[in-house]
Amino acid sequence: MDDELLASIEHEVLGWPGVWKKRDEDGPGDVPVTGYGFGRRQIGHVHHGGLADFLADFRFPREVRDELIRSGRAIRHPAFPDSRTTASYRIRAPEDAEGALELFRMSYERASQTPKRRGGTR
Repeated sequence: MDDELLASIEHEVLGWPGVWKKRDEDGPGDVPVTGYGFGRRQIGHVHHGGLADFLADFRFPREVRDELIRSGRAIRHPAFPDSRTTASYRIRAPEDAEGALELFRMSYERASQTPKRRGGTR
């Protein structure tokens, strides 16, 4: 798979107000990872490079994560299946972009609606 699919998802996500990205070439297992965030909070990240597909990871409250997995909109994290908050999504083909964007949007909306704490930190 080439990076065009990831570029299309990234283009959409970076178009949302306040979203930033940070790429780490030496992610877990020496697989590059690109993180996306809002404020001081990561809204998700994508593992890529050398894989047959991309894997996007998101953190949600346990009940949200469990429902996403139960409904088939996400999978358990392959390396940490017992995580109570991490949901993953495989991106293999252009038709997977919509599902990945749905999860990024859910995470973004949670982050952007979280009130600032005293002192301006999150």
